[in-house]
Amino acid sequence: MQARTPEVRDWLAGLQRRITDACAAVDGKPFRADAWRKDPGEPLQGSGTTMILEEGDVFERAGCGFSHVTGPKLPPSATQHRPELVGASFEAMGVSLVFHPRNPYVPTVHMNVRMLAALPPDAEPVYWFGGGMDLTPYYGFEEDAVHFHRTCRDSLAAFGDDKYPRFKAWCDDYFFLKHRNEPRGVGGIFFDDHFEGGFDTSFAMLRSVGDAFLAAYLPILQRRKDTAFGERERQWQLLRRGRYVEFNLVWDRGTHFGLQSGGRTESILMSMPPHASWAYQHAPEPGSPEAGLLRDFVVRRDWL
Repeated sequence: MQARTPEVRDWLAGLQRRITDACAAVDGKPFRADAWRKDPGEPLQGSGTTMILEEGDVFERAGCGFSHVTGPKLPPSATQHRPELVGASFEAMGVSLVFHPRNPYVPTVHMNVRMLAALPPDAEPVYWFGGGMDLTPYYGFEEDAVHFHRTCRDSLAAFGDDKYPRFKAWCDDYFFLKHRNEPRGVGGIFFDDHFEGGFDTSFAMLRSVGDAFLAAYLPILQRRKDTAFGERERQWQLLRRGRYVEFNLVWDRGTHFGLQSGGRTESILMSMPPHASWAYQHAPEPGSPEAGLLRDFVVRRDWL
């Protein structure tokens, strides 16, 4: 039994092209396309394209991947909340990106939109959609956080007044470093296992979120990318990137799904920054901009 996937695949591939074309135009350096296909005989089958830009003028590393895979059995990370689907085969596809800017005054951004179809034997496919976007600044600017959240809210407005508050809270809960009792950044929106109003409505909401990414991030990127910075700002950026690495490796379900299901490791880990650092019990100077980030931005707030 085949899932209803071609239209989703076409839109996802187009989204990847639109985002990488727009961001390459800002940087001045093109993304490199790395097309891949799983070897015959592997449990996980499929293909995709990883678009990567490294050592650009604006982006130190920007990765945007599209993947479409099938597997004989859903991994544990996908069935922990859906025990009735344990043992089902699956088809999964999505676009995931993480952009690590060179300038510490430009925030790191993450966005993901995906569809998963569980294919139980002798039963109809079970679909769910997921995704969202979130912002991780190194220096806090109120107007940037407000703009990002307004764009997220507007992308969901047509699908019910409950969506932005629900998905904003979900994002705050999800992108949280439990071992440090600390949010990853200023949040955004996050949703998973979503299927409300049928396939067409759920897919339309996914498209609206994905299509809003450039409007959410490019104005912030343009506003901050030429800000002067020095070694102090660079070292703070590297320390905060260390927190990003901790979340992705310890808590992120997408990373776990990819590694548990036999996904392509190089593409899964493209979200890692090219440089990061850790310092024992580091604390910023009181009253400094770095302390202001932790006090005013790396907290749960109603940005609207």
